[in-house]
Amino acid sequence: MNAKIKVGIAGYGLVGKRRREFIDKNPNMRTVAVCDQYFSKSGMLDNGVLTFPDYRRLLDEPIDVLFVSLPNYLASEVTIAGLESGRHVFCEKPPGRDVEDIERVIEAERRHPGILLKYGFNHRYHDSVLEALRIVNSGALGEIINIRGVYGKSKLISFEGGWRAERRYAGGGILLDQGIHMVDLMRLFCGEFVEFKSFISNDYWKHDVEDNAYALMKDSKGRVAMLHSSATQWQHRFLLEITFTEGYLELQGILSGSKSYGEEKLIIGRRDESDTGNAREETTTYLEDNSWRNEIDEFAAAIVNGGAIRFGTSNDALATMRLVYNIYHADPKWRE
Repeated sequence: MNAKIKVGIAGYGLVGKRRREFIDKNPNMRTVAVCDQYFSKSGMLDNGVLTFPDYRRLLDEPIDVLFVSLPNYLASEVTIAGLESGRHVFCEKPPGRDVEDIERVIEAERRHPGILLKYGFNHRYHDSVLEALRIVNSGALGEIINIRGVYGKSKLISFEGGWRAERRYAGGGILLDQGIHMVDLMRLFCGEFVEFKSFISNDYWKHDVEDNAYALMKDSKGRVAMLHSSATQWQHRFLLEITFTEGYLELQGILSGSKSYGEEKLIIGRRDESDTGNAREETTTYLEDNSWRNEIDEFAAAIVNGGAIRFGTSNDALATMRLVYNIYHADPKWRE
């Protein structure tokens, strides 16, 4: 491809700007236009990138790809608009407020079979996660017995306008906003889950969305996943433990823009027959976050080479959203 792929970004906040950084580092892509509600009128940034206050005006430009970094209540609408206009689309998680939102997107995707759609389940591209997946698939530690995950923020942050704290706009709270990454990783390692138990609570922050979700999920093989997604952690925390018949993996911390989750580590423990249970361990610490770059590079390569999306397909998004809402619905009080 001689000419670079022209990219427009709908939603030019923190995530949109981070995406642009790696879009423009890709040799096959360049950002030509962005939109955000904070632009009062059409204009241009110092580097020549066009700016618009509304995504409809953005779609009037001759762009090839649309990146969607918008609030949950706009994500599916703008993704569908991008697909219907013939653009490849990359949308951040979550894909919308609920399962119905992503189902509507998939209907539009089916009407345009030549168009690529990818969702930003960024955690799958972290080096610690990719190495853990390699170990799981290799069978080196045997079969998975169970999996436990904690993903927490120091608090539930209400941004300007407060949409994250209102269910009609956000669809859900800490589980849908952040815990969805942990749910997606549990799917990655175990496959689909079929039974659910949960307690969902907004007792502390008392918003219209949850600040804690406690869940048990069982897959068809009888393996149990335990999840705590929390906005009352008082510190940012990421921990994922996978127990196998012959050892265990621990993913501790995850590299992020805020650097607030601590060092990203993968601990590999191998079972022995000691009465004290002391396992042989090796620890790898990851000092560089390559996930944002690799995620966009894969998407660009799929467009250029006519390839398939590896991670973050619409089917991934649908299955993960269904798991999130199965957790919500497993608590009878929250279901109402």
